[in-house]
Amino acid sequence: MKTVGIIGGIGPESTMVYYRSIVAAYREQTHDGSYPPILINSIDLTKMLGLIGANQLSEVTEYLAGEVQQLARGGADFGLLAANTPHIVFDEIRRLSPIPLISIVEVTCKEAQRLRLGNLGLFGARFTMQARFFPDIFSKAGIAVSIPEPEEQDYIHDKYMNELVPGIILPETRERLLKIVDRMKERQGIDGLILGGTELPLILKDPQYNGLPLLDTTQIHVKHAVAELLS
Repeated sequence: MKTVGIIGGIGPESTMVYYRSIVAAYREQTHDGSYPPILINSIDLTKMLGLIGANQLSEVTEYLAGEVQQLARGGADFGLLAANTPHIVFDEIRRLSPIPLISIVEVTCKEAQRLRLGNLGLFGARFTMQARFFPDIFSKAGIAVSIPEPEEQDYIHDKYMNELVPGIILPETRERLLKIVDRMKERQGIDGLILGGTELPLILKDPQYNGLPLLDTTQIHVKHAVAELLS
């Protein structure tokens, strides 16, 4: 049996979802009463975001690669970063990692291809919406990635960091987020939405809205992690 290693704490709420979801999906597939071996290295979200905000990406890579190495030393056979934003340096971390890593962006792209989507909206922290790591991967599959208008990005980032990351779920925030989805469908012609922040499914729980599939990057990531556990 393989052991999955998770870089968690980025943020804590979604790390708990990862843990519960991996356990549940594993047990649904095994039916033998067993539980999967999981290692979680919960790191400092504030430190990581500070480095990313200061555009110190080489320091982000060094920090996260060191934490992945701790997972490897603990016995993890493969790993994942339980957040979208640190995938801004995923390729660099992967090159330094002693264990295979599953990219949340790559597996979400595979899901978009499976659903035959061609133009996806992207919600997440500002770093995720403005970075190139989603568009670069998706463009290779012929899929466009559209982002909200600047003022909408400001709203999404603020609510994400100051409400969702601490675990605060407000109905008025959900209503405003869905209005942004409606505007993107009308204005930019999106045919789906990437929930590019692992806390976003805490407030946007439905698999679709207004005819648009909502791609839960957390659960897509979990599905591939469990497949690797059982391989």
